[in-house]
Amino acid sequence: MTRQHHRSDPQKTVDRWNRAYPVGTPVVVKKDSLEGVRGKTTSEAYVLGGHSAVIHIDTIRGCYALERVAADVALFARTEG
Repeated sequence: MTRQHHRSDPQKTVDRWNRAYPVGTPVVVKKDSLEGVRGKTTSEAYVLGGHSAVIHIDTIRGCYALERVAADVALFARTEG
């Protein structure tokens, strides 16, 4: 019996993020060290290499996996209000 891995569709993840959060959204990024880093998005999310949902953050060089990024909802609400 083979086991199938069910991974979410990265394009659906990207589409959900982009509908909910505009560029400039305050976020918290969970780094590999488990450290939380605050920043703001500098791009829309997109699919990299056909398999990974990623986004650019102003405090991190390069793109970062969207699964490690969370909108800082409290700060987002204050900046949108």
